[in-house]
Amino acid sequence: MAAMEKPGDRGGTGLADAFGRRITYLRLSVTDRCDFRCRYCMAEKMQFLPKREILTIEELAALADAFIARGIRKIRLTGGEPLVRRGIDELVRLIGRRIGAKDDGGGLDELTVTTNASQLRRHAPALAEAGVRRVNVSLDSLDAERFGFITRGGDLAVVLDGIAAARAAGIAVKVNMVALRDLNEQEIEPMLRWCAAEGHDLTLIETMPLGEIEDDRTDRYLPLDGVRRRIEEHYTLSPLDYRTGGPARYFRVEELDARLGLITPLTNNFCDGCNRVRVTATGQIYMCLGHEDRLDLRQALRAGDMEGLDRLLDRAMRLKPERHAFRIDTPGAAPAVSRHMSVTGG
Repeated sequence: MAAMEKPGDRGGTGLADAFGRRITYLRLSVTDRCDFRCRYCMAEKMQFLPKREILTIEELAALADAFIARGIRKIRLTGGEPLVRRGIDELVRLIGRRIGAKDDGGGLDELTVTTNASQLRRHAPALAEAGVRRVNVSLDSLDAERFGFITRGGDLAVVLDGIAAARAAGIAVKVNMVALRDLNEQEIEPMLRWCAAEGHDLTLIETMPLGEIEDDRTDRYLPLDGVRRRIEEHYTLSPLDYRTGGPARYFRVEELDARLGLITPLTNNFCDGCNRVRVTATGQIYMCLGHEDRLDLRQALRAGDMEGLDRLLDRAMRLKPERHAFRIDTPGAAPAVSRHMSVTGG
């Protein structure tokens, strides 16, 4: 077996942290803005970043190229809601050109998008043309009234229409559902059946303590180990080796011929296999979703100092922690980190 690249090893282009984990996955936020205000994610009244601080489409594309040159094989575009960003179709086109590219020694295996699907009807053709073959859609309820409550005004019919448009364009859809106690937990099994009937994968996610919100997250925290046991009272779950590059662990739901993913940052820490970093729309690299540590890539990027950018990426690898620090066991406690999920993306 070939030796693992050391952090900052300039003899190769790859990125590896101090714990020997190869970093091949970038989650790149293109905006902190969103047209929903999901209760577990954002405050009702948000203060968004001034536009002058946000990287331009050209800068985001250049940053993606810099990461690809260092061995990133998968990029997920996130937000906020990435499809509200002006110029998003051009950005997807620019990054999409790197899918499968090998001529300069680096290329992408996959470009994906996480979206609430409110704008997906309009953008699905451009995404498909640029090479996006899969999107993650945040969908926490199939009940229109409950969906509107969770999202503070989202229109379920528009979201379902966006999902249909993606499928019509040849884009596979994975539904992400945050499991919320006493809010949507009774919908988990119906959502699983609906996804199976529609041909979508379903991933359940434990709510994460990021950013100040009006609700107390301990009131809504639903451990997925208990959810799994309840599902197994009715269905057979067979573990799968299938991976999409993220933290989900997948199961085959035998009776439905469906695939179910579980993301369990609290009940079953998954950090030992972490292969990703996150970059915000302002060019801040966060080495871990559960820590505040970050480095500013924007100055080097805007100065055209690609060697300086490389040095920052090497430093980021040395600073990447072994695991996150999420806890949600104390009612009323401050969140693990102060920034909202919309800052660093899902």
